[in-house]
Amino acid sequence: MKPEVMLSQRFSDLPVLDIDHVDLACAVNNAEHHTELNGVTRLIVRRGQPFTITLHLRPAAHFHKGTNITLIATTGPEPSEDADTAVKFGLGKFISKTRWSATAALPSESTVSLTVCSNPTAPIGLYQLTLDQGSGVSLGQFVLLFNPWCTRDSVYLANEAERQEYVLSQDGLIYRGKPKHITVLPWTFGQFEPDMLDICLTVLSKSLQHLQNPALDCSDRRSPVYVTRVLSAMINSQDDKGVLVGNWSGKYEDGVRPTAWKDSCSILRQWYHQDCIGVEYGQCWVFAAVACTVSRALGIPCRVVTNYESAHDTNSDLLVERYYDEFAENLGDDSIWNFHVWVESWMTRPDLKLGYEGWQASDSTPQETSDGIYCCGPVPVRAIKEGDLTVKYDAPFVYAEVNADIVEYITLRDGRHVKIDSSTTEVGQCISTKAVGNDEREDITHLYKYPEGSEEERLVFEKANHQNRLIQNEEEPGVHVKIKLTPDMMVGTDFDVYARVKNNTDAPKNCRLMFYAQAVSYNGKLGETCGLTELTEMNVKPTEGDKATLRLKYSEYGKAITQDRMIKLVALLVDVETKEFYKASKTIILDSPSITITVPEEAKVGQPLVVIVLLVNPLPEALENCVFSLHGASLTDGAPIIKEVGAVGPEEITTAELELTPKASGIRKLVIDFHSDKLSNIQGYKSLVIGE
Repeated sequence: MKPEVMLSQRFSDLPVLDIDHVDLACAVNNAEHHTELNGVTRLIVRRGQPFTITLHLRPAAHFHKGTNITLIATTGPEPSEDADTAVKFGLGKFISKTRWSATAALPSESTVSLTVCSNPTAPIGLYQLTLDQGSGVSLGQFVLLFNPWCTRDSVYLANEAERQEYVLSQDGLIYRGKPKHITVLPWTFGQFEPDMLDICLTVLSKSLQHLQNPALDCSDRRSPVYVTRVLSAMINSQDDKGVLVGNWSGKYEDGVRPTAWKDSCSILRQWYHQDCIGVEYGQCWVFAAVACTVSRALGIPCRVVTNYESAHDTNSDLLVERYYDEFAENLGDDSIWNFHVWVESWMTRPDLKLGYEGWQASDSTPQETSDGIYCCGPVPVRAIKEGDLTVKYDAPFVYAEVNADIVEYITLRDGRHVKIDSSTTEVGQCISTKAVGNDEREDITHLYKYPEGSEEERLVFEKANHQNRLIQNEEEPGVHVKIKLTPDMMVGTDFDVYARVKNNTDAPKNCRLMFYAQAVSYNGKLGETCGLTELTEMNVKPTEGDKATLRLKYSEYGKAITQDRMIKLVALLVDVETKEFYKASKTIILDSPSITITVPEEAKVGQPLVVIVLLVNPLPEALENCVFSLHGASLTDGAPIIKEVGAVGPEEITTAELELTPKASGIRKLVIDFHSDKLSNIQGYKSLVIGE
């Protein structure tokens, strides 16, 4: 919409204001409302904050101070005063901080400066502003967003650095991997990129709530709690016309593999332009990143959070029970994901007791249903820490993700279950998010749980009615098995891993050991076996130890591993005499080559610059169809810059030059991705300071 709205309507009777045209002052208003990155071709403002437009009168028309005029603001398909989607208000002497209000000034005889302020609890969305003079005269349209800068808005965030990070920053870092091998994925959220705001509003309008009752849905958009819950359902396509289709099968031929995505805009645009049909495919970090983009676009402070060793409790008993057969195949439904990613959004919770305001966890990955649809949250992070599972929404499921206990059993051929292991500390480790204002990782585990073994943790478990609490004082078994790694585990190389057995008893032990490697995805789904060694007779003297070596060869694991480059190691030890089982497991992430990025020392808006990238092929075989791609908000016109480099021989170096022209000043994150037929999901990033 243009910043000047021409008004052709005339009235037979003399109007209070005979308007020629309206200047919405989009550039000035948008800058004051922190929305100028959306562009200045239309008016985009935030709740509870004044904006000023200018009415240009026709020749000989006049406006006298004290003249009573009425304004009408409406949103949604069925505006209603009862639903707060239509509101009438007149001119006052002052702007109100709690309701819709307006004041007028006369900069000249032919202009009226009209200052309007919305209610800080008004529904967000596209509004029509009308002047009521018997017949309505349109003054123009504007988009109203949540306002983290307004103290009376329920998303108010007091710290400016946090507002810059959680509302205005268009890029970030997402953490994956394992607690002892945390990997970083740079991501472009791009919430201010062209068309993004309209697409994000469309996401709300395609929800089941809107389709069933559009008037009520538009009214309920006053609440960030409601909007966040709608988004947790709409980012996945399980029940509705949601954005992403989940796929953990490893087969992505009919879509895009989840690790190929590097930004949210590509996904949202594809969804919008294909008639709002789910985009194929996403996994947890992609769902979370898109949810973060939409939340920030609508004005809700939001951050992406990673939980390591994340439990998926299918029966809500706060226990993850693993049943294995004698070949260590998992027979149960409960699982532990190597990592899982969701979002936190900042808001008050007027529907809950005091103390539960602040960060609220919500999860768009379709795992279990809530109120009959695949969504999760928002639930106060504080409630999870305190073990208060009665609060809305989905507290038991999120609590289990970070706090469930684990019990493991071997199912013998005669049907008996033999307990082999248990843990109260494995689930919920190194809960991580990007730090404010820099690229460091912030550990926020303490926000979700008290220290393991502390008195507070005991009280929380009791409060959560954890009836199946494991006995803490069980006697430690006299035989131990542990897995040890070598420091260099680069993909493409052969390397050794070890199973160490220690006999801490006063009697010799005759044992059997099976030590094997199996490809695994980040969500714990096991693939093919890629290494095995068996010792049918291991005699270990009292207080002494022994070890088994497993050689992992690229010729075997290279065909089995997924895009996650994860391998699960399992050592299963059996005492031949007592028939006791001991098990150790460890998931490793193969190292990937780094991308060297070289950029000019100076970069300015509108001036082309060349980025030089370099990568060494670590594999003992050639890579085909090699491609570098460059991403970055306000760096690439919304589409990645692609450079094909063809084939790269074994252990050879490949380089490429990519040219870009920055569109906006400030600190921008440049992201480089490398993809080939045998090696993909390789990223590098570099921050650029773009001058005017």
